[in-house]
Amino acid sequence: MSTVSGLPAHVLLVHFIVVLAPLTAVLVAMCSVWPAARRRLVWLTLVLAVVTVIVTPLTTDAGEWLEKHVARSAAVHTHTELGDSMIYFSVALLLAASAVTAVQLRERKSDSPRSLTVIVAVLAVVVAAGTIVQVYRIGESGSRATWGDVVTSGSAP
Repeated sequence: MSTVSGLPAHVLLVHFIVVLAPLTAVLVAMCSVWPAARRRLVWLTLVLAVVTVIVTPLTTDAGEWLEKHVARSAAVHTHTELGDSMIYFSVALLLAASAVTAVQLRERKSDSPRSLTVIVAVLAVVVAAGTIVQVYRIGESGSRATWGDVVTSGSAP
């Protein structure tokens, strides 16, 4: 995918990642530590994690297309390298959401061992935090690549 109505597709798709990945991460963490949230939101969380995994490669592919159509710079290269890592965080988030869903299903059938729930919760919170940090890092590097020194602290002429 290259453009949508004349705009680079990456510019549009990146907004899905910026919203979906942190939202899904917060839901995964919340569902892993709060049983009431897990009972109500675990399926929505799993669906959002699947959508995030689907949208991530679409966004990075569109970003690679865009990279070939903008001036080369260290900032663009950094952003591209960080963006390429997002699929690992999206997959980890899906695995964490799947584990939380498995805990929920196991709890519905019988008593789940407390140790399993705690291990899944710790891993889910770590994955969620890592995902949020990585989305921030990628977005910040993209802002630097796009805006660079355009915005300054001085007043406009």
